Amino acid sequence: MTTSVKQLIEAANAVVPRISPAEAQSMIASGQAIVVDVRDAPEVEKSGKVAGAIHVSRGMLEFRADPESPYHDKHFHRDRPVILYCASGGRSALSAKVLKDLGYEQVYNLGAYKDWVENGGEIDKPIEPGM
Repeated sequence: MTTSVKQLIEAANAVVPRISPAEAQSMIASGQAIVVDVRDAPEVEKSGKVAGAIHVSRGMLEFRADPESPYHDKHFHRDRPVILYCASGGRSALSAKVLKDLGYEQVYNLGAYKDWVENGGEIDKPIEPGM
């Protein structure tokens, strides 16, 4: 049986809670949550990212999140909440599902970066060309 991207995203959304920018801000303020931007590097360079977020492109997430991987990122801990976002919410939903599969229990999908910005969320500015 063939599965579509739409079905994969629906399955991910069924197991990963979607949170609002206000809920994310509250979790971030607690100091325990890690925020992960899973967009591609050119997107982050162009628009900036959620203040304090780490950037791990969707293609490298499993390698950065798995403590057994030689590419593990020390920011990832299975006992801390993880908030993910992308441009529209699709990649972050898929990413969140993968983290659940890797044993992360507190995983949340913030959805679209633009929603964060439009709701007054603090950002790290885009990189200036030539910097």
